[in-house]
Amino acid sequence: MITLIQKPVDIKKIELWGAGLIYGFVLLLLIARVADSNVNVVWTQYRYLFEENHLHYSYSKYFFFPMVARYTLYFFSFLLWNFVIIPSLIEKRKTTLMIILAVALFGAIWLFCGITDTWLKGYLFYHHTPEYVYNLVFKTNLIYAIWVTMMLTLYSLIKHVANYLLNNTDRIQSEYKMLTRDSIVALVLWMLLIFSLLLIDANIDIIGLVFVFVPVAIGLHGLSTYSLIPVTLAKGKRFMHYWAKVLMIVAAVSIPAGFILAVALRRHEAVFITLGFNAIFQLLVTTTFSWITYKRRMAGTAEILNLKTALGTSAANLDFLRSQINPHFLFNALNTLYGTAIQENADRTGEGIQRLGDMMRFMLQENMHEKILLNREVDYLNNYIALQKLRTQTSPDIDIDVQIEDYILGLQIAPMLLIPFIENAFKHGISLREPSHIKITLQTKENTLYFDVHNSIHTRPDNDPEKGKSGIGLVNVKQRLKLLYHNKHELIIRENASEFFIHLTINLT
Repeated sequence: MITLIQKPVDIKKIELWGAGLIYGFVLLLLIARVADSNVNVVWTQYRYLFEENHLHYSYSKYFFFPMVARYTLYFFSFLLWNFVIIPSLIEKRKTTLMIILAVALFGAIWLFCGITDTWLKGYLFYHHTPEYVYNLVFKTNLIYAIWVTMMLTLYSLIKHVANYLLNNTDRIQSEYKMLTRDSIVALVLWMLLIFSLLLIDANIDIIGLVFVFVPVAIGLHGLSTYSLIPVTLAKGKRFMHYWAKVLMIVAAVSIPAGFILAVALRRHEAVFITLGFNAIFQLLVTTTFSWITYKRRMAGTAEILNLKTALGTSAANLDFLRSQINPHFLFNALNTLYGTAIQENADRTGEGIQRLGDMMRFMLQENMHEKILLNREVDYLNNYIALQKLRTQTSPDIDIDVQIEDYILGLQIAPMLLIPFIENAFKHGISLREPSHIKITLQTKENTLYFDVHNSIHTRPDNDPEKGKSGIGLVNVKQRLKLLYHNKHELIIRENASEFFIHLTINLT
């Protein structure tokens, strides 16, 4: 039922399938009894009356066919009333036509039930004239037709009330704190239960019992959830303290409930039995159920708060990781400018400073956003690669192959997510004394990014301060990928004695 509230479904389909399954099941039962009637005597509510009057009784003639006709009438009456007449009257469409159709349906129920009753009660013709039997049967079935129409109307009323309550649980609960979601669902179930008991013509004592103790249970549950249990827990009291309060409430409620039952049932013993059962049910079932559900709800709330706290911590860690990128970048950029300057080429140094300015502007304007256009990230990568080429272009043994897709429309990515891999490649893959190579490819297909970096590895001299230090770049990017693209990325890293390779795939949707 909770799932139906949170995820609305097509109620009409459920009603149609439910009514069809019930209709089919009843027909199967009747057919099974027909097959059995050829071997065994099948008793019905009228068979003994036929036999008392020494009349031959045929199960097929006097029960099967009349009841099949009746159940078929009930099924199609339900469909017409519930899916055509009532919806049209509520929406005020073709009102006159629907009223005429409703009257015609009532007449059809009366006529059809009267005709089938003359077969079900065929023994009456043995003692009475046909005129007397027809008069009696059709008078009786006029009342029955009224009852059937009332049941159809009651079902439609309950359905629309239940639909309103379930679709407006949040608003109702905000206005009436005691009406919890559980109470509203229980109220709907109670209405359906009362309807079912009326439909099967249950004993009046059972109907009176359900009519009293279920609303009391719903009210008691709402009061417990809203007031009794929170106050009890706030004072540090236990279940028995709460149970004692419920005992006093049940005793107080029993007085008006007993008066109502005395008027309805008119039998004192039934009143006392009903009140006794109600008291036992409330004190044993309702109190325990309310206590357990409240404690579970509190545990669930605490878990949600813990998850929010963890999420806040993750966001803080992400901001911290993002802030660590800036100094890491600056150290790399300064090393690049230093390498360019010692070559005493002012033009190249100027170009390097210009590209550095573009990159700094990117970091100040774009890096604080959660996502940016992939084109802007690519521009940053190209500037960084061009800046690195300034210090390596005079070395013929250094091969830098860049294949980055130029025009990428619409896709977005978290800023500064790809650069650590390229920084790592230039940091560990370039040597001015040994042959070196770097290959960078970036392309997209639909909403997926494919990024590869392949670089050589060189053994650093013992006096190099960077030897043995892996840096924070790759550590950061792994954590950011885990936080930002959880279950939406694949990172493969391979390394041997002379080469280092990474392959990154990201779903950017």
